[in-house]
Amino acid sequence: MEVCTLEKRGNLFILTLTGEDEHRLNPTRIDGIRSALNRIRSDSTSQTGSVLITTAQGKFFSNGYDLAWAGSSPEKIRLMSSKLRELVADLISFPMPTIAAVTGHACAAGFILALSHDYVVMRKDRGFLYMSEMDIGLKIPAWFVAVISSKIGDAMVRREVLMEAKKLTAKEAVKRGILHAAFDSAEETVTAAVELGEKLVKRRWDGEVYSENRKGLYKEILEKLGADETTDDLKNVAIASSKM
Repeated sequence: MEVCTLEKRGNLFILTLTGEDEHRLNPTRIDGIRSALNRIRSDSTSQTGSVLITTAQGKFFSNGYDLAWAGSSPEKIRLMSSKLRELVADLISFPMPTIAAVTGHACAAGFILALSHDYVVMRKDRGFLYMSEMDIGLKIPAWFVAVISSKIGDAMVRREVLMEAKKLTAKEAVKRGILHAAFDSAEETVTAAVELGEKLVKRRWDGEVYSENRKGLYKEILEKLGADETTDDLKNVAIASSKM
């Protein structure tokens, strides 16, 4: 089953999560995304002055982990976590600027995926950003907290996102400094991401230098990606399984 497509427009690489489903993050989908990223890395033209844009079809950018796939299996939950951590590491080390064009809901791990890009733009006519863990009784992994802490500068906003499980519209997220910008529709959001990407392409930044500088900027995230303590908590696993 195709989980994403990859289109090249000049020096822009547009990765689209396909289908009208919730784009839940299971190993198959994550492997598909990582495979697309590897194809970009292998493109000889991608090392200087290129940009990645990630977007999605349908009303969801991503609704988080695929808990229905994992069921009550601790091994499957550990595998999902490991795969997503590898994907986030890929994005932090990626040799070009990255833009998430969020055209629908981005929840829990899906929100983390969006924030793992350098720039996040979103449609404002539909969708919200939502860390659901408090509402469903799940412990938040330390590496999720590291992503939120690195990407959201205001401590009061971090409290809203993590401790109050606030559902943020695009307009609210722009005011809080989470989003780069918001636009009237999915189509306008992708168009704006392309326009931003074209501006960044003109900077002709060296991909290796960009990657190394980003890794230095987000060192705290990288240091946390080696483990997910919540997957060894059987009570947490059981709660996650009950929410499928």
